Amino acid sequence: RLMFLTSLYLLSFLIVLIALNTDHSPAVFWDDVRTVLIIILAPIALKYIVQLSTSPFYYWVEKHRQTKRNSYIPASVSVLIPAWNEEVGIIKTVNSVIDTEYPALEIIVINDGSTDQTDTLMTQFLSEFKHSESADITIKYFFLENGGKARALNFALEHASGEIVITIDADSLMHPASIKNMMPFFSDPEVAAVAGNVTIGNREKPIGLIQQLEYLYGFFFKRADSIFNSVYIIGGAAAAYRKDILKKAGGFNHKIITEDIEISTRLLKLGYKTRYAADAITYTEGPSEYKGLCNQRLRWKFGRFQTFWKHRELFFSCSSKHSFYLSWFLLPLAVYSEILLLLELPLLTVFFSYMISTGDYVPLLIAISFFTLVVCFQLLADKQRRYHANLLPLVPVGWIVCYIIDAVELQAILRSVKRFIRNEDLQWQKWIRAGLPIEQSSFPVERSSTEEVLLDR
Repeated sequence: RLMFLTSLYLLSFLIVLIALNTDHSPAVFWDDVRTVLIIILAPIALKYIVQLSTSPFYYWVEKHRQTKRNSYIPASVSVLIPAWNEEVGIIKTVNSVIDTEYPALEIIVINDGSTDQTDTLMTQFLSEFKHSESADITIKYFFLENGGKARALNFALEHASGEIVITIDADSLMHPASIKNMMPFFSDPEVAAVAGNVTIGNREKPIGLIQQLEYLYGFFFKRADSIFNSVYIIGGAAAAYRKDILKKAGGFNHKIITEDIEISTRLLKLGYKTRYAADAITYTEGPSEYKGLCNQRLRWKFGRFQTFWKHRELFFSCSSKHSFYLSWFLLPLAVYSEILLLLELPLLTVFFSYMISTGDYVPLLIAISFFTLVVCFQLLADKQRRYHANLLPLVPVGWIVCYIIDAVELQAILRSVKRFIRNEDLQWQKWIRAGLPIEQSSFPVERSSTEEVLLDR
């Protein structure tokens, strides 16, 4: 990891050194090119301006919303854990849910036809659990023929007794306060789903460090989406739903590879609200090698394209039940970002040609400074700032990390487009798991006194 950081710093230092020792040579042609680039990137800049100016008001808005209504305390909560060949982490995942000590808690583990030791481990665990003192916790375990994650979740949904159902992946750990911190958002009866805050737990290698920074950066902007009731990506690693609404909507769609994104988008299409719980932390295991990361992003990209096409009526919708922010701003810009990703190589070629030809490195230095300041702000604003302190050395060179992630996303979009052209489906992509090298109790949520009312009432 030291070599990785050193190489990034050397590259950044080299660029800054060149910028400081190069004279600016303006040219009319390149001035026109710069204007075109600014126009192309303006919509994305607008998106960041809106989200960055809105996100700081997240806690104030949510506190105001919830104090207007009575606190919501469900009679019971069901946590659904689909598992397919998850012998490495399944027991730690179940224990992390048990350790939330949430009252009237039901845990449903659905073994989706695993061929490893998942069934043996769960059977042994259940026999030991029966003799424990966890009287308020019920654990149900089902072994099904392999039919996919969505089918497993729908099966569990039929057997769930909780008013609220929560999904968590079998390679993840739930923070002790996670369930409690999700519930206040359901005080609004129109809120159908709440997204938790997913954090990378395996961050020792450079690839884990990259994903940790990416998750911190990306999830922060969900605060703005939550303010506008427009969280359309609610990952299955940390998601909560009203069971009656989820069943009324038809459950999870097994025909779309990202059933979690599809159901959250479908709920918004039906006119319900979705929110983001920044303090509902779940630690997940990200891919630990490049091929696994590429396959994961292929699944995400392909599934998001499927979702966009299926719910295309949401784009530029004039219906009063749809959020203007979602239909006219967030979703169109999500597609526009994918188009820019496809054009990134030629655009970067033109951009760097402009800098080298004119000696004008100011735009790049501004972009680097902007990204550094944003990530520093996100680190300070995050309740897990101590956990994310390891990212501080990466922040000044984080702009290079963005290009690494863009390369992964680019291969995903190219492979997705290829599959759409050939009308090919995509099966679940799985990578080698090593298990999370952390203990769930090691990461207390840091709270400020102004937020205690929101989180603990």
